[in-house]
Amino acid sequence: MEGGIKARSVRGTIGETWWSRRFIAVLESLGVGGRLGRGKNYARQGQVLSLEVAPGVVSAVVQGSRDEPYTLTIRFAPVPDWRPVEDAIAARALFSAQLLAGEMPAALEEVFDAAGVPLFPRRSRDLVMQCSCPDYAVPCKHIAATFYLLAEAFDADPFQILLWRGRGRDELLAHLGPATLFEEQVPGVFDEVRLPPLDEVIDRYWVAPVPLPTRPTTLDTATDLLLRQLPTPGAGLGGSALIERLRPLYAAFAVEE
Repeated sequence: MEGGIKARSVRGTIGETWWSRRFIAVLESLGVGGRLGRGKNYARQGQVLSLEVAPGVVSAVVQGSRDEPYTLTIRFAPVPDWRPVEDAIAARALFSAQLLAGEMPAALEEVFDAAGVPLFPRRSRDLVMQCSCPDYAVPCKHIAATFYLLAEAFDADPFQILLWRGRGRDELLAHLGPATLFEEQVPGVFDEVRLPPLDEVIDRYWVAPVPLPTRPTTLDTATDLLLRQLPTPGAGLGGSALIERLRPLYAAFAVEE
């Protein structure tokens, strides 16, 4: 379908990351997955014309066999209180760093469970699916196609999962605070470092803070030390005879220095 959203996967399973595969696995465990295959071709053919994720609801427009495309929604009640989840994420700076890097922390699902709310649906009734098509099966192939593309949207941006659960990227990061990424640095390391005001040292700005030695420090070693550390050259290069030719040259270089 020209202008539609096509799944990146052209064959086999859909979902590249652990969190998108987990999402599909959850749907299968809820008895929804058995009907997902009906929409895989739709997802790959670009029948889904639009897909939008918002807090608690996924909306899509899917072109079916009729001229008029179908509209559908997949609702999953958002988390009522995000504070326990946000506190847990803020306590572990690595979580925020992983999310900003496009990775879903493996333990994030446990964080949601500990807060008493699921990251993914737990029961089939957690999902309310509606489509304007005449198919009585739930999910229909239009909803199934949307599930597949939703999984790929999660692949591309794990914040889409959190948005569906009620927190967008900007809002979540604002609640976590700007210092979250740096909370795990060792405290007190730089506490005693105090730099003078620039106007007091402007005349010494380009001067090294520690005087440089008059010449680089050298070691009193034999001039052929490097040659003795090298492996014997191959026969094509002259073998050990090459080293003997180089030895007086190294000695001469040392005298000239």
